Amino acid sequence: MKIAIPLVEGKLAQHFGHCASFAILDVDLETKKIIKREDIAAPEHQPGLLPPWLAERGAKVIIAGGMGSRAQDLFAQQGIQVIVGAAADTPERIVNEYLAGTLKGGDNLCDH
Repeated sequence: MKIAIPLVEGKLAQHFGHCASFAILDVDLETKKIIKREDIAAPEHQPGLLPPWLAERGAKVIIAGGMGSRAQDLFAQQGIQVIVGAAADTPERIVNEYLAGTLKGGDNLCDH
């Protein structure tokens, strides 16, 4: 399974639509291990572009600090699970917490 993490300066971006790049992490759900990480430059921001763009890259989960409700709906239409309210940290730490079931989501840090 692939998990997408929006990045700014190597850590989770608090608003996914304004990130410089995405870390795409391949994980093995049985062993709960990260297999591979690939960083991809984000396309120029356009409303509605990122959900299909990440779906084309195989993402099944996106973990973000904040995301508007319309974007969350668009990700759901692509079959991508959305987790918001994650703290700014490295992609590996965030994904390892997700795999361990200890990732603390929280308040959506985006108000649109």
